[in-house]
Amino acid sequence: MRQWQIAAYRLLRNRGWWTFVAERNRTLGRVTMASNNGLQDILDKQRAAFAASRPEPLSLRRDRIKRAMALLTDHADVLNDAMNEDFGNRSPKQSMITDIAGTVNFGKYCLKHLDSWAKRDKRHIQFPLGLLGAKGEVRYEPKGVIGILSPWNFPVNLSFGPLMQVFAAGNRAMIKPSEFTELTSEAMRQLAEKYFAPEELAVVTGGPDVAHEFSSLPFDHLVFTGSTATGRKVMQAAAENLVPVTLELGGKSPVVLGRSADFEKAGERIAMGKMLNAGQICLAPDYLYVPEEREGEAIEGLTKAASAMYPSVLDNDDYASIVTDKHFERLQGLVSDARDKGAEVIEVNPAGEDFSNTNARKMPLTLLRNVTDEMEAMQEEIFGPVLPIKTYGETTEAIDYINRNDRPLGLYYFGSDSDEREQVLDRTISGGVTVNDVVFHVSMEDLPFGGVGPSGIGSYHGAEGFREFSHARSVFHQTKVDVAGLAGLKPPYGEKTDKAIKKLL
Repeated sequence: MRQWQIAAYRLLRNRGWWTFVAERNRTLGRVTMASNNGLQDILDKQRAAFAASRPEPLSLRRDRIKRAMALLTDHADVLNDAMNEDFGNRSPKQSMITDIAGTVNFGKYCLKHLDSWAKRDKRHIQFPLGLLGAKGEVRYEPKGVIGILSPWNFPVNLSFGPLMQVFAAGNRAMIKPSEFTELTSEAMRQLAEKYFAPEELAVVTGGPDVAHEFSSLPFDHLVFTGSTATGRKVMQAAAENLVPVTLELGGKSPVVLGRSADFEKAGERIAMGKMLNAGQICLAPDYLYVPEEREGEAIEGLTKAASAMYPSVLDNDDYASIVTDKHFERLQGLVSDARDKGAEVIEVNPAGEDFSNTNARKMPLTLLRNVTDEMEAMQEEIFGPVLPIKTYGETTEAIDYINRNDRPLGLYYFGSDSDEREQVLDRTISGGVTVNDVVFHVSMEDLPFGGVGPSGIGSYHGAEGFREFSHARSVFHQTKVDVAGLAGLKPPYGEKTDKAIKKLL
């Protein structure tokens, strides 16, 4: 089934067996059930089912998580092949790690912690109400129907990862995946129909018009993963219905290479994080800050590591293609702009391959030296295998530069100097941090993942993710004692009232 020359898949039932069948020249611009008022109809049916079935047992939440996990494991090959075709080339093993196995493992984590997350939280009641029998608690209750707008770079993970905690919190879900990975999106839509009733989960596909309509729906919560610019539009659309949002955006995540760092090991880890998925990662290192006297050593470490992991690029199945011609041309434009404005361009091309006469959309790791803020590569998130390098004399120069720009989704520090590490962490703000590596904090299931300001709002993973998709409902149980009368809170006001006020001040 590999190397499909197709435009989509149709999932057919044939004597009880489900198979994907190629269909040529099929347009995926719309989904029948999502036409006209279809999206609102799906939302209404999910919300009605949610209301009618309350309260649902935790066992049903577990069942939905397990079905989502089974969907991924049972059809991993189909999904991996679809991602490979959508990208032009994407290693099925990489997809298995990043999109399938990692997501399934996160489902296991949610199952393990569901009981403790859902437990009612007893709260302190101030004196003397507690002594008189009053009680307070917080119940973490499902919000209802949650929308998930997922991107193309990790299309399965960033659809089903949030879904695991959406289900854990007891919600229903609608997913609108990216039109850039249309085969994967269509596969997810059809598989969702097999494993879930539409009142539990619906996947709808389509272009920007469908995405706009989707983001304008009156969900009980909306999750969006994508660019900061699009995130602003999504938040604006959600605000019309006062829909709370979780925005997982991006930005320019910096790497600070301290003088105490192991430059060879750091080079390997930075190159791995930058070249995974060809740098098409919201948390990929976006620029590198190195001590001015060791810039050459840093470049050598990156070049050596990249060459060892990817001795060739064009015909290397382990190295992903850029997802579309438009994205490829944008990256080429960033490099050309930097070169025209005085940057030195270092293309890590160990096999000496000719990239000018190919339509593979393969781009080697490209380092930019002597960069300035006037260059486009230093003004926008790169989202590809291009890495600008800046130098510093004192660590404070790197810190000040980071603080002058938008708060990034990730920040990375390499070094064994604990004082310098804490200086960098204490004086900067970012969504998350990985020390002595890059990207890895997002894969730590018990750590909340999210941005801050332009890099995002809210988070998921960890207990924080469960609470993100839950309503923290305060419940106060009043005592039988006439507290208001004893405290002088009931009119007519008098001396008791004055005493009560005095005690509060």
